[in-house]
Amino acid sequence: MDEEDVWGDLSNIPADPPVMRDLCMKCKRPSVVCWCKGLPPERLVPRSTVILLQHPGEEKRCLRTAPMLQLGLVENKCLIYKGKKFPQPRHENLENILTQPNTILLYPSKAAINIQELDKDMSSYNLVIIDGTWPQAKAIYASSPILHNIKQVKLITTNTSNYIIRTQPTEGCLSTLETAAEALSQLENNPLYREQLNGPLHMLCKYQLDNGAVTHQSKEFLLKTKTYPKLIGKRLSKLLRSTNDFGSN
Repeated sequence: MDEEDVWGDLSNIPADPPVMRDLCMKCKRPSVVCWCKGLPPERLVPRSTVILLQHPGEEKRCLRTAPMLQLGLVENKCLIYKGKKFPQPRHENLENILTQPNTILLYPSKAAINIQELDKDMSSYNLVIIDGTWPQAKAIYASSPILHNIKQVKLITTNTSNYIIRTQPTEGCLSTLETAAEALSQLENNPLYREQLNGPLHMLCKYQLDNGAVTHQSKEFLLKTKTYPKLIGKRLSKLLRSTNDFGSN
């Protein structure tokens, strides 16, 4: 191809930018896959505040539930801080939040107590949730010593995840949205949070399933039924053992 042909090809490139799909102004997703109709009729106002410590890898996922939580609660009732260790200088007011006496960390350690056993005299809590995969959550916890000093709680629930278009490691694992909704329902003694916050997730999964997605069983279920499509690695084996240990406490 000579120089004249090259310039001819370049001259045929359209000057206008490609047509972009319309985006929803609230969830920032293409309008055809917007889940905002599933949000609560009015943003919910819990006494407690949810603080998400989000691994950077979560932000890159297409199917995230943290934005659903943030839009389902009134402003400043869901705070999101991003990083691999916490707090950092750029995390405004986080250190202060993490050292408050009413701050609790949802983390299934052996020292964690049932969230329903918390002091009922406390009017509100700062509920800290690590947002990431289980290996990411463990890494954040290990690299953030301040988290070790926070009272740790765990959820005791028979609920299974409705996030059926994403493979969970074990049967008891919930998405970030479902975890926060269940925790708030128990802290506030109000099922409204469980009932209304999960609406966008139901809409998202329904849309994906209607357009060719398939339901995903947990890795734990697939291993038990011997239908897991590949050999189990040491990390997954250790994860399944550890989560089963936590669940037995």
